[in-house]
Amino acid sequence: MTKRIQILIVGGSFGGLTAAYELRRHLDPDQAEITLISKDERFTFVPSLTWVAMGSRKLSDISFDLAGPLAGKQVKFAHETVTAIDTEQKSLTTKVAEHRYDFLIIATGHRSANEAIEGLGPFDGPGHSPMSPREAEELAGAVQGLLRQPGPIVVGAAPGASCIGPAYELAFELDHLLRRRKLRHLVPITFVTPEPFLGHMGMGGVGKIRQLLEGELEEREIRYQTSAAVTKITAEAVEVQESRSIESVLSIVIPPLAGIDAVAKSPGLSNPKGFIPVDKHYRHHSADGVYAVGVAVALPPVEETPVPVNFPKTGHMTEQMAQIAVADIVARINGTEAPYAELSARCILDMGNRGAYINVDPVRPPRNRIPTVSEGRQWLFAKRVFERTYLWHARRGRKMPTTLGW
Repeated sequence: MTKRIQILIVGGSFGGLTAAYELRRHLDPDQAEITLISKDERFTFVPSLTWVAMGSRKLSDISFDLAGPLAGKQVKFAHETVTAIDTEQKSLTTKVAEHRYDFLIIATGHRSANEAIEGLGPFDGPGHSPMSPREAEELAGAVQGLLRQPGPIVVGAAPGASCIGPAYELAFELDHLLRRRKLRHLVPITFVTPEPFLGHMGMGGVGKIRQLLEGELEEREIRYQTSAAVTKITAEAVEVQESRSIESVLSIVIPPLAGIDAVAKSPGLSNPKGFIPVDKHYRHHSADGVYAVGVAVALPPVEETPVPVNFPKTGHMTEQMAQIAVADIVARINGTEAPYAELSARCILDMGNRGAYINVDPVRPPRNRIPTVSEGRQWLFAKRVFERTYLWHARRGRKMPTTLGW
């Protein structure tokens, strides 16, 4: 009997779940044993964490248990925390077991480097961030506190941040919420960003998004600072390098990201920040059989900026990486060559009372196609429908729709 190929996937979010479903679609259970290892029991639709923070969603609305859908695809699920990866021995160690692999896909996501900004909590300082389910729930409580005791707020991103879209969304969503509660006149809003201009997004700009965002912030009387380097957050203010201190009773700052400890501490696996270097197929540069997808991947910024802005990695882009990596694994098993493609990005930005649709192909400039930027109420409706549709497919083990991206 031919020995089954052992494939391990680490991470149960967009990259891991997509990889598991795609691998099983191409490889029969008698050909490959697939195991997904995740420290989280549940899949969470991360783009909706801003809605959790605003109180319009509960975590139970945007998450589901991983075990059931994976079992339906004959994928083993191990609810375990990875502690080390030995690429020489092709083994992975968790707190409870050791796993061997022929192929390994690392889709571990990120560690929020909140320590980069003094006071960026929320659990060890006054600053807030929506980058994890626990943080989003904590922020939801802080937003309710703001509604009871209005005051000035600061929303933005720290130097080196790569996930800047949610900062824009939170600024617009808070503005919309405060206007509906007739409290906006009591709450000055300041937006601070390391971007050299609004809408840079780590992509060097996207069509006319700069003009759109400048107009929207000015129309809503949201003050903004670009090339802003946040250095410290206190209970009363946000301090910005080479600028005045900005008064704030609620400060929401997107942190820079880093690789998780298990990856960062495994010899020869990552760069100094804990991100994994890969080739065009998302295959590790030197470790045989190792792939990385999503936020775990080391991707250089598109350009140097006065204040660092890192390359973005959206859920849509993560799924593309997972599909390219899976295609390469399947091709290697079958003795063929796999195709690859440049990453594109599609997302819908929630602007409170409407949305903005952005389509960029490829993500890195220069581009053959002029990016699409469209704005209107229909896009906010589409974003809500997409969330429900994606979750419906994902919890049933079906191929997820990515027409709109996110």
